[in-house]
Amino acid sequence: MHCPFCGAPDTRVVDSRLLAEGDKVRRRRECPGCSARFTTYEVAELLMPPVVKRDGRREPFLEKKLRTGLVRALEKRPVSAEQIEKLILRIKNRVRASSERELSSQQIGEWVMDELRRLDPVAYVRFASVYRSFEDVNAFRVEIERLQNTPPDSMNSE
Repeated sequence: MHCPFCGAPDTRVVDSRLLAEGDKVRRRRECPGCSARFTTYEVAELLMPPVVKRDGRREPFLEKKLRTGLVRALEKRPVSAEQIEKLILRIKNRVRASSERELSSQQIGEWVMDELRRLDPVAYVRFASVYRSFEDVNAFRVEIERLQNTPPDSMNSE
């Protein structure tokens, strides 16, 4: 790596440490030319498959969109930020593990609803109402009845 201070073409690693949950590496580097020290961070670049929308458009998978939808559904619910982060990680892992060249937004939405159903049934109904475009109160009633008929062991949160 080039030195950001003097531009020397090579620097040496003085120290390396794993960060967070082992998905980042922090490296302390030193330039042999000017003796300056600096820090770099290394993360694996994992490509996510594109998402095919209902109208056929393709767009990149955006964690920000996933997070926005989840936060909106979970607003004022007794769910911690840590639980939300774990849910997002599980969805991202499912997207990566799918080994598909592209995924439909419907598939991702179903995975989100599966996770929300277990985590918080109220948030699940909120998300489903937007995702499935509920038109009237009857649609809510049908979804709540489906939820009530789901075996309790498949709704336990972590």
